[in-house]
Amino acid sequence: MLILVTGATGKVGRRFITGLLDEPRFSKARIRALCHNRVLEETDRISVVKGSIADSNVVAAAMDGVTHVVHLATCKEIPADVMDITVKGLFWLLEAFRASPTAKQFILIGGDAGIGHFFYRHDGPVTEKTPHRAYPGCYALSKVLEEVMLEQFAIQYGINTCCLRAPWIMEKDDFKYTLSFGDDVFGGPDWKTLVPADDAERYAHDGTVPLLRDADGRPLKRNFVHVDDLVAAILAAIDNPRAKGELFNISMDRPVDYGEVAAHLARTRGLGSVDIASQFHSNWMDNSKARYLLDWKPVYDLEKLINSAWDHQRSKEEPRVVWYPG
Repeated sequence: MLILVTGATGKVGRRFITGLLDEPRFSKARIRALCHNRVLEETDRISVVKGSIADSNVVAAAMDGVTHVVHLATCKEIPADVMDITVKGLFWLLEAFRASPTAKQFILIGGDAGIGHFFYRHDGPVTEKTPHRAYPGCYALSKVLEEVMLEQFAIQYGINTCCLRAPWIMEKDDFKYTLSFGDDVFGGPDWKTLVPADDAERYAHDGTVPLLRDADGRPLKRNFVHVDDLVAAILAAIDNPRAKGELFNISMDRPVDYGEVAAHLARTRGLGSVDIASQFHSNWMDNSKARYLLDWKPVYDLEKLINSAWDHQRSKEEPRVVWYPG
């Protein structure tokens, strides 16, 4: 088994490679990492191909002898790059995969941006049947195009594909910094821009957290998944006949409720909260299909997600998180 991993140096890629190499079931598996900027250290089980997935020649070389693909590489809100990296890159990967005599399974990690996550109102749980609806911007559009392209290649050529659709992926203290009023906020919203500057400075100093409210005035419910749970789902999907041609929501059993977060942090850590109004919509990803077909279940619930983030101690070498749009 030779597994090509794109995005191998990212949050999910590194954790997936470690998890697979430590799993007895995959003791004979080897990894080929397709790296662009950062690279992994090569070992007896890890080799590296350097280049861009937008280059068909690089992809062809990386795919030589590969049996499985785990496609993690993506591009955020960068219009100049997103079509080359996300759309063209996936196209070249799928073209090489379908032509390969050794290829057995192609796994794509999708995202809930493809169904609009909290930008649109959903009348019920978000399932794998929920229609695609990209919110404004190129990133969400690219997530729609990825899933559709994968589905169509499976229809056109009968290849063995699987898409694991993940919401916001957390590790270490990520979740803590999604709630920061400082410059170190991870992801969005950028809370300090939603309150007066003096208040933001005080909230950041005191560890006050935002209690985001949805368009109906209730505490917002938003979906997350811990990287360890996503990696467990990927491992469960590899060579699983019940995964062939399927799309799975991979998320926590319950979405994160900002009201419950504020209450837990007040009770356990004495932190205050402040209401933040929004026009976002609460939604709930249904992960029952993955639980049923993959025999997978997430380990992280709300309490574990919060406590692990606040208890995490950063090393001196560990970079600070930064804000990015989208």
